[in-house]
Amino acid sequence: MQDKPIIFSGIQPSGDLTIGQYFGAIRQWVEMQNDGQNYFCIVDLHAITVPQDSVLLKERTRQVATMFLACGIDPEKSVLFVQSQNHDHAQLAWILNCFTPLGWLNKMTQFKEKGEKQKEIVSAGLLDYPVLMASDILLYNTTDVPVGEDQKQHVELARDIAKAVNAKYDQEIFVLPKAKVGESGARIMNLQDPTKKMSKSEKSDLGIIYMLDDEETVRNKIKKAVTDSGSEFDPSSDIPAIINLLTIFSLTSDKTVDVLASEYAGRGYAVFKSDLAESIVEFLKPIQEKYKKIIADKNYLDKVLKDGLEEAKAVSGKKLMEVENIIGLGL
Repeated sequence: MQDKPIIFSGIQPSGDLTIGQYFGAIRQWVEMQNDGQNYFCIVDLHAITVPQDSVLLKERTRQVATMFLACGIDPEKSVLFVQSQNHDHAQLAWILNCFTPLGWLNKMTQFKEKGEKQKEIVSAGLLDYPVLMASDILLYNTTDVPVGEDQKQHVELARDIAKAVNAKYDQEIFVLPKAKVGESGARIMNLQDPTKKMSKSEKSDLGIIYMLDDEETVRNKIKKAVTDSGSEFDPSSDIPAIINLLTIFSLTSDKTVDVLASEYAGRGYAVFKSDLAESIVEFLKPIQEKYKKIIADKNYLDKVLKDGLEEAKAVSGKKLMEVENIIGLGL
């Protein structure tokens, strides 16, 4: 029986990281580092399911790896690597494809949403994205997958695929992973449209706070964030925009939502937004300072990723060989 959890999670290098990704996923990663074995990955293969600029993709891959470290991922406690550098992920994904009914993939919410946006240029890779994600997870005997709410369905699919393979060969080939979604801040919403998640895929940046936004940019975005038609803050409001701003304020400060709601009741939105912006700025400052230091040290980052890749391949290679032997591949 597994004594300690094995944790796997990853983020695409398809754009600058947002505070939504930090509070929805990365913060959990940092907090879980002492709990068990951790594998954190920059999933660049997932990123190419939509068109990417090749030079920019490489640059963003390094930036995301740097941000992981700046946010508190410790290479002494966690394995950090780039997905495409470990070919075991793509190899197992093909095998899992052969055990995954097409109907399961057609039900994936994210495929429906992104496919609707891309229309005629939607790729087979976008449909197959969840199977590659299942491969990422299952290669490491993962028990826990810290994710945002929007990725929970994909972790459930990984469980279903694992069950299907295990049942086919009547043995426990794969561990059944479970999603771990944070109780607070798991789904930070867009500042301009609080019915949508704060996502880097949106065309306008105005509703998104990026981890590397400078002070003036943060203040401007918060100033323009939607609230309601009134001029004073109403703590009893159930308006999604207000709830979202209170959540962000709470997460970037040491105050609860209830305390903040009481503190700003009846005060103008200008005061509330100004203080919220300063809270975000102060929260991001130490992370940004650490980021600048690490990104300037190319040798350090290269070594962290090289060491992490070697550790990852030692585990994934063993699992892939086990799977191939069981299903009859090779001689």
